[in-house]
Amino acid sequence: MKKLVTSLLGLVFATGLGLSAAIAQEHAEGETPHYPLHKPREQKWSFAGPFGTYDKGQLQRGLKVYKEVCSACHSMNLVAFRTLTDLGYTEAQVKAFAAQYEVQDGPNASGEMYTRKAVPSDHFPSPFPNHEAAAAANNGAAPPDMSLLAKARGIERGFPQFLFDIVWGQYQEGGPDYIYSLITGYQNPPAGVEVAQGTHYNPYFANAAALAMAPPLSDGQVTYDDGSPEKVDQYAKDVAAFLMWTAEPHLEERKRTGFMVLVFLVIFTGLIYLTKRSVYSSKEH
Repeated sequence: MKKLVTSLLGLVFATGLGLSAAIAQEHAEGETPHYPLHKPREQKWSFAGPFGTYDKGQLQRGLKVYKEVCSACHSMNLVAFRTLTDLGYTEAQVKAFAAQYEVQDGPNASGEMYTRKAVPSDHFPSPFPNHEAAAAANNGAAPPDMSLLAKARGIERGFPQFLFDIVWGQYQEGGPDYIYSLITGYQNPPAGVEVAQGTHYNPYFANAAALAMAPPLSDGQVTYDDGSPEKVDQYAKDVAAFLMWTAEPHLEERKRTGFMVLVFLVIFTGLIYLTKRSVYSSKEH
């Protein structure tokens, strides 16, 4: 049986290599390339695997990167300030953090809209008044909302790797890997490759070889209070982890529940087996 499984896995792997070689040959012959040109680089995340948990220190750093850099263009409309208590902040700290923003409210008694300081029950406001204004300020393409970005931007890993992900690795970090790779993947275009004016070459971008967003981060741009490296690589990891939390804030609870369900199923299976033996042990077969 072991030899059969090994042979099947070998066949699957060989088939996958054959498909990859065929795709590479198509690209070499001038066929339309598949994006991203480079697959996202896998990183080690504290929340990976069946027992993974969020690193609250990293999430707090990621929030700071989002606030000081990303929030200038990207909204996070589905995230309420009150949920920041899950990152280790006190209610007073969350209230003070929310008060740094202004939100529109109303109408008042006169039927007019007005602005006020945000409170914990409010959501992160958008940097633009509407979608059209966001598009007009960004070369016609409105920056995506970041609330669920880490779940919406996962790149398919293809055959046969996805089989190994399902059976052994339980890989669910495609979104953070993609965000990290995109932020750190800006480079000069290779010889013979031209990109449109106003765009920036990035082989990790999922839709094309270049995108309008300029490299958003640089070394020393955000000051960390905990002594973590103030480098682009660290910024990218921290904000990617934070965006994973905004997309799936109940990840730890889900994993705990899943583990308890598996334990229950194992015990239940054992009880069913013992019951079957007890019932049929005196029966003739």
